[in-house]
Amino acid sequence: VICGRALREFPYMNARINGNQIEWLGRVHMGMAVDTDRGLVVPVIKDIDRKSLHQFGEEFRALVEKARSGSLLPDEMAEGSFTITNLGAFDVLAFTPVINLPQAAILGLGKITPDLAMKNGQVVEYQKLVLSLVFDHRIVDGAPAARFLQWIKDRIEFPELLGFD
Repeated sequence: VICGRALREFPYMNARINGNQIEWLGRVHMGMAVDTDRGLVVPVIKDIDRKSLHQFGEEFRALVEKARSGSLLPDEMAEGSFTITNLGAFDVLAFTPVINLPQAAILGLGKITPDLAMKNGQVVEYQKLVLSLVFDHRIVDGAPAARFLQWIKDRIEFPELLGFD
């Protein structure tokens, strides 16, 4: 949901290559990479930027179940504008994901781990998550992509910025 809202906030990331043209997309359809016995599939949650956390969770769980049972329909894997992939369950801290072409970018999530930092002169423990954004330079440059990723990071650290109850 955070990433879906980021794509609405930064529409230059909600794009894909169509032949030799950049296609700017009006709707935000998020691909979610899922490991199955038959290989990787990417079901798509349509209009994710308009869904609540609860709606996203229900739809995501249903699509994962269909993906793993082999009953995912082609339409349920179509029209993705961006993909998220997560290797945290495999104990991977960081990695470089591969863009799901023709999309503009993919966001990789690693394993959440405890870490230490200094805050107000005190050592404090916090949860660390490595985010890996890979993007197509034909669509977006590094600094705008970094602003997009920083927006996501800020909402992960301070979810109250999203306005959820």
